[in-house]
Amino acid sequence: MKTSRLPVAALLPLALAAGLARAESVMLTGTIGSRAILMVDGGAPRTVAPGEKLGNVRLVSVQGDQAVVEVSGQRSTLRMDTPVSVGGGGGGLNGTRIVLPANSGGHFLTPGSINGRTVNFMVDTGATLVAISAADALRIGLEYKKLQPVRINTANGIGQAYRVKLTAVRIGDVEIYDVDGLVSEQPMPYVLLGNSFINRFSMTRDSDQMVLQKRY
Repeated sequence: MKTSRLPVAALLPLALAAGLARAESVMLTGTIGSRAILMVDGGAPRTVAPGEKLGNVRLVSVQGDQAVVEVSGQRSTLRMDTPVSVGGGGGGLNGTRIVLPANSGGHFLTPGSINGRTVNFMVDTGATLVAISAADALRIGLEYKKLQPVRINTANGIGQAYRVKLTAVRIGDVEIYDVDGLVSEQPMPYVLLGNSFINRFSMTRDSDQMVLQKRY
């Protein structure tokens, strides 16, 4: 029986296409005039001019605190200090990797959304669920008061909260569906990104960076 083999010259384009299909985690950390300071896959920040590439990521344009980048024909808009996965093929919410830098206080903060409405997250591996203040819940349209209340222990004693099911929780272009959450009547400056979200990922971290890789 003969076994057909593709010549090396034919395999090379396939290998290049496979490399381009891998999603890149990109973050805009600053701008200098029309140039952007980008971090790709957690690497060192590099200054890039429009039309130039950093790895597979090409900078298209910079305007204010936003930049447009392109990978494999897919364009994405970056906002300052918000990691986004691009170039995974097919467009849309296809990201699988979140890279979060620590702030000066050692906390991992990131903007994102719940059910399509913008919120500010703080990663809290000690929280069982995604925890939302009543003020944020009302702002994003969660009708939590129709649900069964539960008692929770807080630093200020026993408080009242409501268990909710969040349709979609998104950071960058990574979106997770049917996430358990909790609405607390106590004020909170951030939405706590608890383990009901984090456990959908494998997590690696060092002192100043956390990487969440989506599980399958």
